Amino acid sequence: MSPASRYTYLGPEGTFTEAALRTLPEAATRELVPMVSVPAALDAVRNGEAGGSLVPIENSVEGGVTATLDELATGRPLMIYREVLLPIAFALLVRPGTALEAVKTVTGHPVAQPQVRRWLAEHLPDAQWESAASNADGARLVREGRYDAAFAGEFAAATYGLEPLVTGIHDAENAATRFVLVGRPGRPAARTGADKTSVVLWLGDDHPGALLELLQEFAVRGVNLVRIESRPTGEGIGRYCFSVDAEGHISDRRVGEALMGLRRICPKVRFLGSYPRAGVEPSQTTPLRRGTTDDEFAEAADWLARCVDGRA
Repeated sequence: MSPASRYTYLGPEGTFTEAALRTLPEAATRELVPMVSVPAALDAVRNGEAGGSLVPIENSVEGGVTATLDELATGRPLMIYREVLLPIAFALLVRPGTALEAVKTVTGHPVAQPQVRRWLAEHLPDAQWESAASNADGARLVREGRYDAAFAGEFAAATYGLEPLVTGIHDAENAATRFVLVGRPGRPAARTGADKTSVVLWLGDDHPGALLELLQEFAVRGVNLVRIESRPTGEGIGRYCFSVDAEGHISDRRVGEALMGLRRICPKVRFLGSYPRAGVEPSQTTPLRRGTTDDEFAEAADWLARCVDGRA
């Protein structure tokens, strides 16, 4: 297959990321290639070795996936074209014949630990936790005898010759992870009426109200924010950028004008894409406030033009 027909993902085989990727219809016609890390998966796209990459970006229990947020903010530019929401429940995978009382060491991805902490305290209070590069990699380490058990998706058991000793493990009901399909920069995904726009914003200088000034660019135009998260820039203590998800599409006048306002006051704005919101229909989006529809923006612009021409 050509590189354009290849999708990378955070591997190895058997990860929740692979499960999320396989929910996309086009995955059936793509070569799916596991990578050892989020940076490696995204670099394959940057280098033209793959047409897209699916990586985790947010977990409903643990919050943002920092490796993805930082790569999208500071690495060579990429764009988000789609998102996937995957319900998350873990299975305790063991080598065949292993009893629960024999489990003394467990492993899994660091993001998994907060999602099973209470279950561990109740059922395996003396077990020692060691982090793995991914949940599937933890399963591989169990197969190799490095650990007694791994927290991973139940679907990974067959891949690694393990048994699901306990299934449906999660401390929080309705836990989910959000994944994004990333490609090289291009035209945003088509507007659907239930969209999300992602950007990264840098503050020009640190002063009282600096963050408020950024938020006001969205607020005065009626743009609802669904996520905002600060990340260090690496330029020193107290230097942060902000990863923001907003309702709407860049082609919506309220969103486009908010981004123009931010571009005027921020030293740097990185547009990460406008794309359909997973699991949300147009009827389920936040109702627009009076004065924030495209028609109302157009009418206001026409009124201003008539004022300038002396026709008001």
